[in-house]
Order: sequence, then C-alpha cells, then structure tokens
Amino acid sequence: MSELVIRNLHVNVEGKEILKGLNLTLPQGEVHAIMGPNGTGKSTLAYTLMGHPKYEVTEGEVIFKGQNILELSPEERAHLGIFLAFQYPVAIPGVTLANFLRAAVNAKRKAANPDDEGISVAEFRKLLTEKMRLLKMDPSFAGRYLNDGFSGGEKKRAEILQMAMLEPEIAILDETDSGLDIDALRIVSEGVNALRGPDLGVLVITHYQRILRYIKPDKVHIMMDGRIVESGGPELAEHLEEHGYDWLRERIAA
Repeated sequence: MSELVIRNLHVNVEGKEILKGLNLTLPQGEVHAIMGPNGTGKSTLAYTLMGHPKYEVTEGEVIFKGQNILELSPEERAHLGIFLAFQYPVAIPGVTLANFLRAAVNAKRKAANPDDEGISVAEFRKLLTEKMRLLKMDPSFAGRYLNDGFSGGEKKRAEILQMAMLEPEIAILDETDSGLDIDALRIVSEGVNALRGPDLGVLVITHYQRILRYIKPDKVHIMMDGRIVESGGPELAEHLEEHGYDWLRERIAA
C-alpha cells in the first residue's frame, strides 16, 4: 500500500509564508479530512501538492512511492497517481467531457508505457459507461462541453467522474462542497463513496462538517496558521461544529 507523507512543509505565496512546517501522512485506503478557518492554508496545501508554480516550497518534502514529488512536474505527479479535484473547475467550450476524459486516460497510459497506442473507442466507451453507471450519471452528460454552462453540482460531479476514469491512488478534494446545495452535496458525496476502497486514499479539504456527514472520514485534522494543530477521529469534526475554533486558539496561545 502506498501513502503520501508530508514532512515539515513550508510554502510561500508571493513572498508570504503560508504553510509553516506542516506534517501529515495519508495512507492509501483511508479518508482524511482537513478543516480550518479561512486563510489558514488549506487550499495552498492542495495546490502545492499538485505542483502549482505560484506556490514556492522553501523547506520540507512530500514522499509518495519512494519519491519526493516536489521535484516532479504536475503532469508527472498525476501520472504517479495523484489527483486534485478543483474548488472552481474551469470551463472548456468546444471540448466534450468524453473527449477530455479520453485524452486524459491516454496521457496516463502513455506515461506508463511510451509504446501504448491509446485506448480504443470501443474500450473507452465501455469504461466510461461503467464509471457513469457506478456514479449514477446520465450518459448524455458525457456529450456536453466540459463545465460549460454546468451548475455547481454538475461541475463537481464531472470532477468525480474524472477521478473514476483516472483511478488515482491519492485524491485531493479541495472544498468540493463549496457552492453546493444539500441535494448536490449528497449526490457528489455518493460518487466519492462509490469510489472509496483499499486502493484510494482521499484528502477532503473543507470548512464545514456537513460534507463529512456523507463522506465519513477515518481521521480529521485541524489546520491553523499553516500547520496541523489537532488530529482525531470523526467526532473531532462534530466538536468543531458545536464549539468552533476558539478553544483551539486559546490553547495554542497558552
């Protein structure tokens, strides 16, 4: 089993230090949640893990499959088995979801085997149909332009479909619940739960406990001022919902 190990991670954004010595281990097969107030660095962590050039790592390492992924390009990290579901997915008019997914699947196959000639149309259709059925998605969804005119819930479902097709070993969900009403949240959560299993580690980044009522985490971590300050079981999220963050701020100040 693989695991993602973050050690003493320090990250600057436009000259300001945001992550200040963050440590976290996410094993394959487990679901971990990171919660914390606005501005504490949760999305910075997500984008740093995926290699966004805006985020400058000044210290630390992130080990996955025996490699420090901070030395790899975003494409190489994706090919290694890491996936990021965006908080605000971008629309690409003129490119259907199906064509986008086929290109992504072929890129992953090519990275694993340079001689791979790509997935056949028939094989791709079979795989796509299988994954859409698993996620309870209407087949017509695949013929729409990627995120173009999609509702918030549809954009997030398209992200989960990408995850299903690419079959990563580590998936990072950056505030997937952002902008979703309760019905869309439930549908997206059901999609994540359908993919959950021993081969997939999931890091759910969220402000609110509500998504964790649907996606039950194995562990919950609280992030404040650029580091993990508390870890526990699912009950920690419920405690936060009831008491907020003041008790932690007071303890840290003391």
